[in-house]
Amino acid sequence: MDGKRYSAFSEELKRSFGCRVHRISVDAGFTCPNRDGTKGVEGCIYCGGAGSGSFGIARGLSIAAQLEEGKEVMIRKYKARKFIAYFQPYSNTYAPVERLATLYDEALAVQDVVGLIVGTRPDCLPPQVLDLLGEYARRSWFWLELGLQSPHERTLKTLNRGHDFAAFETAMGACRERDIRVCAHVILGLPGESREEMLQTAGILNRLGVDGVKLHLLHVMRGTRLAGMYERGEFVLMERDDYVGLVCDFLELLDPRISIQRLTGDGGRDLVAPLWSLAKFEVLNAIDVELERRGSWQGKKVQR
Repeated sequence: MDGKRYSAFSEELKRSFGCRVHRISVDAGFTCPNRDGTKGVEGCIYCGGAGSGSFGIARGLSIAAQLEEGKEVMIRKYKARKFIAYFQPYSNTYAPVERLATLYDEALAVQDVVGLIVGTRPDCLPPQVLDLLGEYARRSWFWLELGLQSPHERTLKTLNRGHDFAAFETAMGACRERDIRVCAHVILGLPGESREEMLQTAGILNRLGVDGVKLHLLHVMRGTRLAGMYERGEFVLMERDDYVGLVCDFLELLDPRISIQRLTGDGGRDLVAPLWSLAKFEVLNAIDVELERRGSWQGKKVQR
């Protein structure tokens, strides 16, 4: 695991490209069936008006221009040499295949962009879109990010996701048929979800055969319905040490072949709580320290 006690995605990038590679988030102007009236208009309770995880993106520019601007920042701050175009806000497969192909090709045509990451929902993958993604998976470095958040039906209803767990299972099966690598998004600390249920999610990810996972700490963002629930005291957020311990427990139950692409986040300027998450690298360091203290690693408790 190259010095980490889990299968860090950053190490995969180094092995694949032999240099420092950074993701650049781009906004292609998509929407979501849970906002445009197809399934709903309010979206998920944690998602702000600009899309989840969308801060820091140079909106209003073409895909190529967004990437060029992002490259300048990544070169200056991190000495990056190669880049991955990350289609992040909203559902980035929610359009006709012709438009999708045009946008993806525009990104890959930018100098030193070596691959694509496309984020979407499991209910935005009709067969023709899956076939298109399969083509990109065959001819480029490609990952599909699928928002699961939770496999528990009660939680999905609380989140107003607009789809059930079966939709994710179906999408996973279709992606595996086409050899599309899938990274599942999971949020830890969701309202009403017990620690045992959260840890059960690790075994479900193993069974589904996901290739990667992003673990997200539950963030309360300004302007979301979740913020109103938090202000009314309808749920309690985890403290830092509780989150660190939970992540380590989760990793112990997760198949070591699964790439770990995120273990926490900082929420950005619209964060209401928990404010301790703003010290992102301190949280990541605490996870490393706790795994070492335990003498543990990803997959230690996976049944063979």
